[in-house]
Amino acid sequence: MVVTSEIKNGIGWLKINRPEVLNAINTEVVELLTNALEKWEKDSNVVFVCLYGEGQKGFCAGGDMRKFYDLESEDVVAYAEDFFSTEYRLDALIHNYSKPILAYMNGIVMGGGVGLSVGASHRIVTEKTKWAMPEMNIGFFPDVGASFFLNQLPGYVGRYLALTAKVIKANDAIYIGTADYYIKSSEWETIQKKLLTKDWSAASILKDLSELLTATGTSSLDVSELKVHKEDINHHFQHDTIEEIVASLRSKSINGDDWATQELNNILSKSPTSLKVTLQQLINGKNKSLNECLEMEKDMAIHFMDTDDFYEGVRAVLVDKDGSPKWVPSKLEALTDSDIEQYFFKFDN
Repeated sequence: MVVTSEIKNGIGWLKINRPEVLNAINTEVVELLTNALEKWEKDSNVVFVCLYGEGQKGFCAGGDMRKFYDLESEDVVAYAEDFFSTEYRLDALIHNYSKPILAYMNGIVMGGGVGLSVGASHRIVTEKTKWAMPEMNIGFFPDVGASFFLNQLPGYVGRYLALTAKVIKANDAIYIGTADYYIKSSEWETIQKKLLTKDWSAASILKDLSELLTATGTSSLDVSELKVHKEDINHHFQHDTIEEIVASLRSKSINGDDWATQELNNILSKSPTSLKVTLQQLINGKNKSLNECLEMEKDMAIHFMDTDDFYEGVRAVLVDKDGSPKWVPSKLEALTDSDIEQYFFKFDN
């Protein structure tokens, strides 16, 4: 089974069981997770839900993007409409769930994995956690509600994480508010035993669960890199065009700023189309609700099914794995405002 579900001691244990692909999600996984959550929300025997992934390498590496590449010459739009509609519905369900959801974010938590965890009420990270919205690497855009939750992060760190596809660790995730508790992965078995032996009461579940996790967790975390560079991030990523962000980074880079040079080279390696669309996406999402953001992103995702850079990015990262995508156009200045605006039109069959 790609998803296992069982109720023990008032807890709905929900596990993504695809360790061979780092628990990446497809339509089947999404439907099974949704069905279990909807059923348990109405079940008085379930006090809260624990969501986790099989194995030590990943909570969830995101959506199975290779599938879209394989379907490019077939009916990819129909598959995309089905997948993104069901995935985003699940993300919204988690954000709005009436019972606590404990997400154990061990290992890789990327893309769709962030979508599954960011809306949970209690989020655990470990020394193995690698958190990212890496869609920029494949010529796509940060979805699963990123237009909403990245705008909730401190300063302009959401823009930074979106445009650079930066992989962050547990301490950074806690600093920006996308995780709540840190434990060593070796402690997870101990926590599971405590969860299975405690007498849970629906009336005090939030308090009791928080106290248990706080008592088990540790504060011995390294300093957050994002916190160290928060002034740099806010200075460079406050701008509303990619050209201005690039110019800002370049002005520091030519004066020997190693961090600015690294981030400049990183951004310039991304798809110009994805960069411009993503920045506009985050600007548009500032005053939108989660549901409005998800609706916008669904239209964007379908438009990307007709974008060459998306398939080229998937090819370079997931298929041939040569890491050398050829973006078209390859320059930011080759894109007009109307080129970007089309990604935000309501998709119509």
